Amino acid sequence: MFYVLLMHLPSQYSLFFFFWFSVTNGGKTTLAKNLQKHLPNCSVISQDDFFKPESEIETDENGFLQYDVLEALNMEEMMSAISCWMENPTYSPVSTHEESIKEIPILIIEGFLLFHYKPLDTVWNRSYFLTIPYEECKRRRSTRVYKPPDAPGYFDGHVWPMYLKHKKEMENVSWEIVYLDGTKSEEDLFSQVYEDVIQELAKQKG
Repeated sequence: MFYVLLMHLPSQYSLFFFFWFSVTNGGKTTLAKNLQKHLPNCSVISQDDFFKPESEIETDENGFLQYDVLEALNMEEMMSAISCWMENPTYSPVSTHEESIKEIPILIIEGFLLFHYKPLDTVWNRSYFLTIPYEECKRRRSTRVYKPPDAPGYFDGHVWPMYLKHKKEMENVSWEIVYLDGTKSEEDLFSQVYEDVIQELAKQKG
């Protein structure tokens, strides 16, 4: 998932936040990094960087490590990183033809359980959700190397069921979510989101 946040600050500039969410291997990290390269003053915080050590991850009745729950993450540390960025936004020399957005700091927050952490509800401007079908998700995951490696049956027994559970819970949120087709090419996804971001930033500059 990808959230977007705008905050009005005494310094007379605004902060713009995106929260990005997807199923595992949905392409959220690749898209976030691509946007960072092309948007001025853009930083990325990834939820994956805040996993607890394996020794602190619980297992379910089937012996599967429970990585797809908030308890597996140091969310307080993640919020601290977001707060630090808000206090001292990063500026970069990335050039753009869109003069109206150059001085607006942008933070992309990408992860897989962002909707489920209440403190984040107040810090976003726009959110995106990348979806891919079961077979494609399973295929992509099979090409990745994890530490620890996936146990036999882990995808079908834990990863996909947890994704469906979280996706169902997201249907009850009160804000707008932009759904993206994760089977599209990286170029098409980038173009779609980039244009949307430019339009939103232009509105904020108004």
